[in-house]
Amino acid sequence: MAKKTDMEGLVVPEHIAIILDGNGRWAKKKHLPRNAGHAAGAKTVEKIIEDAHNMGVKYLTVYAFSTENWNRPEEEVKALMKLLRNYLKDCIERANKNDMRVRVIGERSRLDADIVDKINELEECSKNNTGITFIIALNYGSRDEIKRAVQKIAADYREGTIQNGGITEELISSYLDTGDIPDPDLLIRTSGEIRLSNYLLWQLAYTEFYFTDVLWPDFNAEELRKAIVQYNHRDRRYGGVKS
Repeated sequence: MAKKTDMEGLVVPEHIAIILDGNGRWAKKKHLPRNAGHAAGAKTVEKIIEDAHNMGVKYLTVYAFSTENWNRPEEEVKALMKLLRNYLKDCIERANKNDMRVRVIGERSRLDADIVDKINELEECSKNNTGITFIIALNYGSRDEIKRAVQKIAADYREGTIQNGGITEELISSYLDTGDIPDPDLLIRTSGEIRLSNYLLWQLAYTEFYFTDVLWPDFNAEELRKAIVQYNHRDRRYGGVKS
């Protein structure tokens, strides 16, 4: 990773979550195929990981492919899966070079076996790295995540692992895909859309939101710093009590 960015006087969020939006519109503006937008967006992800690390961010979660994205045209889904394969392959070398730990959240059974193998390899080879933790939400939908967590809790209750009265917010959190990851402090969504799109619904309960009209392939370190500056202007409260 490059030299740390000067963030003097700013409180840097420990965990930033991003909804990467606008790849298709970016390509359309440049009279390029949508797949070119996705490829440009993937390069932006690589840059923002480094920028976030240099600013002192500890966890970065990106919404790469949602459970609803399967409804896109078949050719676009195929192109996205091809791009994902290449990204995962390159990410293994990049993770070890940059001391980056990588986690993938989401439901894996619908993904092809070779993609799941690469995910497992990537997580295993980077698990002891101590730099930024990069979390990829892949075939992820928050309602699906909560459903799977409830199913696991019900099964453990039937087996007696969970006793009466043992279901707490902390227990539910531990059964989510992000069970060992702190909740995001800041959510960024690009391209001017103002909605959560089934992303980290449980985890975002007290997260600050930042929306920008910038399309994802054009998002850069300066835009990330703008979001963090805005975060610093917020009066962080939990149930009316300052954090």
